[in-house]
Amino acid sequence: MATLPRFDNAQILVVGDLMLDRYWHGSTSRVSPEAPVPVVKVEHQQDRVGGAGNVGLNIAALGAGVRVVGVVGRDEAAGVLKSRLEAAGIQALLIEAKDKATITKLRVISRQQQLLRLDFEDAYSADDAAGIVEQVEQLLPQVQAIVLSDYAKGALHAPGELIALARAANIPVLVDPKGDDFSRYAGATLLTPNIAELEAVVGVCASEAELSEKGLALIEELGLEALLVTRGEKGMTLLRPEHKELHLPARAREVYDVTGAGDTVIAVLAAALTAGEDFPEAVTLANLAASIVVGKSGTAAVSAPELRRALQLEKGSERGVVNATQLLADLEDARSGGEKIVFTNGCFDLLHAGHVAYLEQARTLGDRLVVAVNSDDSVRKLKGEGRPINTVDRRMAVLAGLEAVDWVVAFADDTPEALLAVLKPDILVKGGDYDKEGVVGWEIVEAYGGEVRALNLVDDCSTTAMVEKIQATD
Repeated sequence: MATLPRFDNAQILVVGDLMLDRYWHGSTSRVSPEAPVPVVKVEHQQDRVGGAGNVGLNIAALGAGVRVVGVVGRDEAAGVLKSRLEAAGIQALLIEAKDKATITKLRVISRQQQLLRLDFEDAYSADDAAGIVEQVEQLLPQVQAIVLSDYAKGALHAPGELIALARAANIPVLVDPKGDDFSRYAGATLLTPNIAELEAVVGVCASEAELSEKGLALIEELGLEALLVTRGEKGMTLLRPEHKELHLPARAREVYDVTGAGDTVIAVLAAALTAGEDFPEAVTLANLAASIVVGKSGTAAVSAPELRRALQLEKGSERGVVNATQLLADLEDARSGGEKIVFTNGCFDLLHAGHVAYLEQARTLGDRLVVAVNSDDSVRKLKGEGRPINTVDRRMAVLAGLEAVDWVVAFADDTPEALLAVLKPDILVKGGDYDKEGVVGWEIVEAYGGEVRALNLVDDCSTTAMVEKIQATD
């Protein structure tokens, strides 16, 4: 079963250029009489955190602890940035520049198309960013990794000093670099340039062999541990000394917006490495996360449930036989996508047409169907000696093969009440001609606001009758 590392144990510091991404959405129906441009009637506005703040949001969405340090102006945009970060559970330590505005990018959008972008920015000076080194030094004992998010806006005037502080404390430093002088990041653990950024430093890489050769030379020159090159539709390449290069293909099925994809990559890398994953596993997760985020509009984050579901889909393990712990994680993912969970239970000893029709009917009541199956001992208590005919693993395997069934889980108690109390399905279904009070566990389900349904069974279908008929023919 595909799983994610325990991101909640990670504590990460993000330092870099903060910016506010503003989106004005509206309709267009005419051209301005003043100039040959469309007139947009602004109908709603969105504010999103960009730059280093978006890296922090991506890390927080995975469940890790995050602190963000950056420079802002003394203006309304700074207040919006701080409130958005803190609302996500991020500790925002913002240094105010006295005579500069908070970097803001305003996009005007109509009919899903960006018509105009307005940038409000003046690069911060070394004086504006002077407090960053001191702030980072104070936070080092509280974190396990540092991400430097460089958008060349001035917050990272002294990346080398920050890297030296962190490495002296044995804290890894991951850098999303900018510019044509990567010597500024010497001593970092990992750099994540895109292919254009790398080629601006090492020259054109006409082949993967040349990419590996020049990338490894850069690693040696800068004293890095690794280099991750993002290559757009060609995927990603991880380079490390004394390791074979790792090429990962792009996984995005539909690219809607690449804004912030680099933020997602370095955020997932930092969280995964801090949570104990090795470089190949962390890069695999980052590649998968990037495929999710480019399908979203604007700067966006990828949550742990989204990433876990995508990982399960990649491995073909998004359904089937599971234990209770796995099922809880799967249900969390399903609910994060707004799906309704249906639950039913039974012995299902000899699967017959009545069972199949009942399960297909139950599945139509929601988006996902969970079937809980009595253990062998439980069946024996209910049905007597000689039952079950099939062991629980065989019964579960047959049920898992039905198209209507998403997950199959076993329970050892006489009833599924303990399982219901933990899973909390939206709908509890049982086959039989009786009122809801006849359904075991109905009180539990209704207590948390769930629904209880009884469905009619197909006539003349019974496992007990089948067993008796077989015994009569022997």
